[in-house]
Amino acid sequence: MKKVITYGTFDLLHQGHINLLKRAKALGDWLIVGVTTDNFDLERGKMNTCNNLMERIDAVKATGLADQIIIEEYKGQKIDDIQRYGVDIFVIGSDWEGKFEYLEEYCQVVYLPRTEGISSTMLREERPNVTIGIIGTGSIARRFVPEAGFVESVSISAVYNPRESQGKAFCEEFGIPHLACSCEELFEHCDAVYVASPHYTHYDYTKKALLAGKHVLCETPLVLCGQQAEELLLLAEDKKLVLMMAHKTAYCPAFIHLISILKSGVIGEIVEVNASVTTLTDEHSEKLDNKRFGGSMNENAVFPLLPIFKLLGTDFRNINFYSKMKKGVDMYTKAVFRYDTAIASFQVGLGVKTEGNMTISGTKGYAYVPAPWWKTDYFEIRFEDQNQNKKFFYPFSGEGLRYEIKDFVSNILHHGSVYSKIVPKELIAMAEVQEMYLRGKNVFLI
Repeated sequence: MKKVITYGTFDLLHQGHINLLKRAKALGDWLIVGVTTDNFDLERGKMNTCNNLMERIDAVKATGLADQIIIEEYKGQKIDDIQRYGVDIFVIGSDWEGKFEYLEEYCQVVYLPRTEGISSTMLREERPNVTIGIIGTGSIARRFVPEAGFVESVSISAVYNPRESQGKAFCEEFGIPHLACSCEELFEHCDAVYVASPHYTHYDYTKKALLAGKHVLCETPLVLCGQQAEELLLLAEDKKLVLMMAHKTAYCPAFIHLISILKSGVIGEIVEVNASVTTLTDEHSEKLDNKRFGGSMNENAVFPLLPIFKLLGTDFRNINFYSKMKKGVDMYTKAVFRYDTAIASFQVGLGVKTEGNMTISGTKGYAYVPAPWWKTDYFEIRFEDQNQNKKFFYPFSGEGLRYEIKDFVSNILHHGSVYSKIVPKELIAMAEVQEMYLRGKNVFLI
């Protein structure tokens, strides 16, 4: 039996893909098709895929041309696959000509002519463009604009800042076409809104945008009150709009894979999660302004809350908070959760520094994520027998914001059908924890 193998993203499967698969199949008796994972595409700089992995696999399967479908996850896998499956011919489109001669040592390499006049890139360019208006021009907004440039089908169309001079300087620096003098004017110039203002304003700006019929990507924390979170989520659902929190860790390829691995039971039953997020901050920073809900909890708690809720759920029994205060704000807080069968804890600080790693302990082993775990590209699964330890490496490109922007835009274009990385009950629970702290429930000063 002569075996043929080919690889591709197969995004927005079109006649060109089908023609290539037909020609590849005609070269042998058994056709193996490798479909690249989302993470592998991201590693290669592809931030523009419209279909997720399962949709792309299903599309290839529906052609009826593939005898076997495999998943391509890492560089160098082609050699491994050729040897593993006993492949005789490697086939790829002619646009890759000259790139795969190194495979000739293992099998015959054939470049097939591409179908002229059609490509996934052309189809993506025909998609509607999502215009985003930005509220706020602080440090995170300054990172957001360049990151958006790596994502297809999105453009920054307008900016609003109550301090007009700052908004004007921001537009001039980043070449943004419109400076809005009000939220209402901003809404007239965009399809969606990125709320990057101080977090005590998030509720008002997000509600205004949703009522105006705009999709919203809001910076962390979404809000500081559980009832407000529930209200905004219901409003978005009622208006069939996308509402997401811009929690970059939730969209990080390594974090997504870590959660999947741990939920599979590889370290057994999880009995403890611990994570730290601390920075040393200028005492004059707005992050430490008690009139603007500054402090370690309000600034950083949503980051460690994410893995705790993902792995242990939101039905905790109770929480105790231990805080070191200065001028009315917490410079450092440790929180301890009690679940029925597990415990969790986190440390957040703006005036105290700790090791910024994360550990998840289980009955068979544990996961270790080095600092800074919230934007990691690497983690380890460790066991009593060190020979079983495994290391995992994943891309974390640029500032990491491009991952959340891509999901936001994809959700808009797919009418909210893309799986949400943070589900509503988690968003509500995060806001409820923040609210408990602000109300002083189970808060102990140290």
